Amino acid sequence: MIAAVVTGCVLAVAAGWVVWTRMRPTYDAYGWLVWGRQVLHWNLNTDGAPSWKPLTFLFSLPYAIVGANPQMWLWMITASAAALAGAVLAGHLAYRLTGPVPRRPWAPWVAAAFAIVGVLAINGYSELVLIANSDPLIMTLCLGAIDCHLSGRRRAAFLLLVLASLGRPEAWAFAGLYGAWAWRRVPSTRPLVAAGLLVIPVAWFVVPAVTSHSWFISGDLALGSPNIIHGNKVVGVLDRLRDLYPVPLQLAAIFALALAVVRRDRVWLTLAGAALLWVAIEIAFAYHGWSAVPRYLLEPGAVLLVLAAAAVGWVLAHASPAPRVARWAVTAVVAALAVGIVPAARSRARVTHGEIDDSHRAASQLARLQALIADDGGAGRIETCGEIVTPLTYQSEVAWAMGLNVGSVGWQPDQAIAQKLPIVLFTLEQGRWRARPIHTLPADLIRCHGLAG
Repeated sequence: MIAAVVTGCVLAVAAGWVVWTRMRPTYDAYGWLVWGRQVLHWNLNTDGAPSWKPLTFLFSLPYAIVGANPQMWLWMITASAAALAGAVLAGHLAYRLTGPVPRRPWAPWVAAAFAIVGVLAINGYSELVLIANSDPLIMTLCLGAIDCHLSGRRRAAFLLLVLASLGRPEAWAFAGLYGAWAWRRVPSTRPLVAAGLLVIPVAWFVVPAVTSHSWFISGDLALGSPNIIHGNKVVGVLDRLRDLYPVPLQLAAIFALALAVVRRDRVWLTLAGAALLWVAIEIAFAYHGWSAVPRYLLEPGAVLLVLAAAAVGWVLAHASPAPRVARWAVTAVVAALAVGIVPAARSRARVTHGEIDDSHRAASQLARLQALIADDGGAGRIETCGEIVTPLTYQSEVAWAMGLNVGSVGWQPDQAIAQKLPIVLFTLEQGRWRARPIHTLPADLIRCHGLAG
């Protein structure tokens, strides 16, 4: 009953957030929406960016059945609800890890509050939510798997890890390790484990094999990113992990790791080890040439935040009632930690306010693009005038609005113009969209002349 109420509240808040912020997807999310719609037309091509991710396809395909705009709204609500649910799960885990404290029942609640605020204050988290990114969803799936395992729900934990593995390759190792553990310790899960571990490679590689020129299109597209780490990869990844949260929370996370070692708590040590394993995998990916951007570190960052929050709760719960000086010293340290987070929280709030303003502009931008396409006679008429071309920034947005695969929209205007083939160039100039026919065939000049935007 409580879970249903919390789920309903999360969905309601997420829907309200989407409406209030007027958030809209950006490059990757528009590409995911395109996948769902194009499958319905038996015309999916995954050669173009973004990199293939089976997880988002599980949502974009059924959502596409109800139409383009509803599909977008459903995905935005899903992404927002998942991000909020991640904070709630972090709070629940911190509460659980603090343990029952009859003498100080408020201590676990303090830990939960620290975890919730900590996750929501992760550097860049609000931006990921406002662009309907999938990384907060993957983080939530991982936290959910931990929570299910601690609750004794082994099958649910494994299924959540499989879903996370459909979103990030870093999660493959955890699904495999947990599957091996469940295979040995819970024999009744063996059919589920076998099926789940088979689904992961099939979803990642068979679909691209059918819809692109390479089984490994996801990895191919991820290479050569402008966000790769230059210099020492280990230091670079660790710096990106550290930058996810302010110094007070970094110190709390270090203290939590030390506390886990001192207490020899198996659960805490396992979670810390899992976080470090994810970071190690990310370092290996960085050496391979992939970007290892900060959002790929949300999962270990969230786990470390949970441990940090639980450490705060544990200290408050188990501080000796005597002498009074020691008790007050502990309280003072926790209060100082909370106060130390305030400047970062204020800065994060200012940044989020600016991001919401950007969301308003993105909503207006999309509305103008859709109005332009409608005024010019619809996507079908525009396509007859030439190949659709736009700068890379708008490639997936134009593809979604035009009903095309992302790879079917050219993203190098200068090169397209130099080839002197008929194109329709979509540009955004001072907030106004234009669709200009260039090198139009003589037979189409009169019909296409009106595409001036």
